[in-house]
Amino acid sequence: MPPTTSGIHNMRTPEAEPPERARDASSVPRNGEAEPRPPIPQRRHPLDGFRYAVEGIVAVVRTQRHMRFHFFSVALVLLMGLLFRLDKREMLVLLFTISLVLIAEMFNSAIEATVDLVTKEYHPKAKFAKDIAAGAVLVATLNAVVVAWVLFMGDLRLEQIRLRMERAEPTLAVAVTIGVILIFVIVSLVKVLATQGKVRLFRGGAVSGHAALGFFFAMAIIVVSGDLLASVLALLLAALIAQSRVDADIHSWREVVLGSLLGVGLGALIFWLTPR
Repeated sequence: MPPTTSGIHNMRTPEAEPPERARDASSVPRNGEAEPRPPIPQRRHPLDGFRYAVEGIVAVVRTQRHMRFHFFSVALVLLMGLLFRLDKREMLVLLFTISLVLIAEMFNSAIEATVDLVTKEYHPKAKFAKDIAAGAVLVATLNAVVVAWVLFMGDLRLEQIRLRMERAEPTLAVAVTIGVILIFVIVSLVKVLATQGKVRLFRGGAVSGHAALGFFFAMAIIVVSGDLLASVLALLLAALIAQSRVDADIHSWREVVLGSLLGVGLGALIFWLTPR
């Protein structure tokens, strides 16, 4: 008996499968495991680039000792610019010059990391690339030193700054505050530069910050009081602070003396520039 027409339609062959199902079947391997699909690319947030840039700055500051030195130098120079009452144009020149140094140091760190990623062995071209990057930092630093010298010291600059500060009439409290900040920045800068490995800003180091602050405040008392007895007592208290750092085996006599000279010298400069 010949098959009916309905029976012919009920018998499905692989060729008769719909194209959609055929594509689905072809995408499944014979062992039954599904093939991994390629990951769908996620949309980047508009602020991702800014976040990556900030992470790069934080990373270079954490890992590169010279970058920390440059950042402390930036803070010191800007504070000196505020103390010396530089005008807007001079501050812009100072900021531009400092930015060049920071940019050069960051490029230097990036080039060093890239060269170390490519090869760990000595190669003349690797040395050539690192030396050129370090030379760029040196050129930017020398340029910054020259600009700072012209702004702060050139053409009787100190006398001009002193006259400008007399017209501005800053208070003694402002001068003391600036002095304390400058001491912290200078002491931190010296410790970062002179210390190998982990830096401890508030204990030990090449310069005693306590001695510097003690003698700086002694200079402030001498200037404010104008009394001989008060001046002698202030100097004795500062000397006791310095001696306590040596007795506690935190600093050596050399480090204490350096801190004392820093406090006296910075105090003399600030209170000479500050009108009374």
